[in-house]
Amino acid sequence: MRIVYSQLKKHLPLVLSAEKTADILTSLGLEVEKIEHIGRTAQDLDKVVVAKVIACNPHPNADKLKITEIDNGKEILQVVCGASNVQAGQKVFLAQIGAKLKPTSGEAFAIQKAKIRGTESFGMLCAEDELGLGNSHAGIWVLPEDAPIGKSAFDYLQPESDVVFEIGLTPNRADAMSHYGVARDLAAYLAIHENLDTAKLSKPILPNLSFGSGAKSINVKQANACPYYSAVHLKNIQVQESPQWLKNKLHALGIGAISNVVDITNYVMHDLGVPLHAFDAQKIGAGVEVSFAKQGETLCTLDGVLRNLHPDDLLIRAENGTPLCLAGVFGGKDSGVALSTTDIFLEAAYFDPTITRKTAKRHALHTDASFRFERGIDIAMVPFALQQAAALMVELCGAEIATPVLAQELLVLPRHTEVLANVSSMAELL
Repeated sequence: MRIVYSQLKKHLPLVLSAEKTADILTSLGLEVEKIEHIGRTAQDLDKVVVAKVIACNPHPNADKLKITEIDNGKEILQVVCGASNVQAGQKVFLAQIGAKLKPTSGEAFAIQKAKIRGTESFGMLCAEDELGLGNSHAGIWVLPEDAPIGKSAFDYLQPESDVVFEIGLTPNRADAMSHYGVARDLAAYLAIHENLDTAKLSKPILPNLSFGSGAKSINVKQANACPYYSAVHLKNIQVQESPQWLKNKLHALGIGAISNVVDITNYVMHDLGVPLHAFDAQKIGAGVEVSFAKQGETLCTLDGVLRNLHPDDLLIRAENGTPLCLAGVFGGKDSGVALSTTDIFLEAAYFDPTITRKTAKRHALHTDASFRFERGIDIAMVPFALQQAAALMVELCGAEIATPVLAQELLVLPRHTEVLANVSSMAELL
């Protein structure tokens, strides 16, 4: 699991070096296997610039290579490129001769003038992973049309200089599956062993939101499988690219950016430890039902696979009974958020670890969500995660919250009953 140092400091003011912090985390049973520096300290992004593909032609001596003409703002350069998605008119990142790159995986390398299949090449068009800013190697990184030619990748992306801890999380440390959980553990250590009373853990707060009076129904039929379910309906969503700061946060976590809605759910999950799921609200009707699958039912999941469901698979269903999602594991293809989505139904819940684990294993689906639900998330954090994600969607997606927070509590432990009965005082109980 990747823990970003700046995100830790969001929850806990730290004056310790990254190395000292790593030593303490290891002593707490959160073994730091690797320390990685990212941003300006790790990459030579000043020698990578925004450029435009002026021309793109087949290489005469290689079927899979293209000879491109690239405008870097100062001159036109010839660059041989093997990416299948390169085409004239694109804005791309050009690593110029002399740039030193550290890819997401593999050894660092320098860009040199080269002759590829008999054709000279003066640079390299880069994919996300080649810049160490993501995991995608599906093709070159295509930039928006308004990206300014000649601007350095560092100035354009403004990646944070940060430190990432790679933690080998053992199954018994479910409490540390988030930045908040790790910060909480670290705060306890500093208070006891370092006598640092100033290192106070910031308590989570519920954002000041304006809720609508619309109605959506929640019907949880299996209390043991889903002790707590909550959601909110957001309308007038604008699904688009995330702002650069959010992309940077996800890149540091090793997650590729998808869209502002999906990126927000991933960001909040890694920050607070609660997986969230966004449905296209047009697909659910008047509400959702949480119930087990019926014999013979099927669901086409986000990966395009049609899955035969087992009676012990917990589902989120539309009002009309249509399966939408394998609860706590993986979403359905037909109910996911697309660029055309305007309304979403945002879910935050607690699903039984054993049921989640068996479903994930049965369908060979091991996701970030199932990883957390299988080990048991902190149910007290669920309302915070839901509302913080909703607040970000208001800010970044132009959303309006169409309903109050919809919640159904069925079977919880005594402490959770106290917490969930008084959401406004929850910060005092954590």
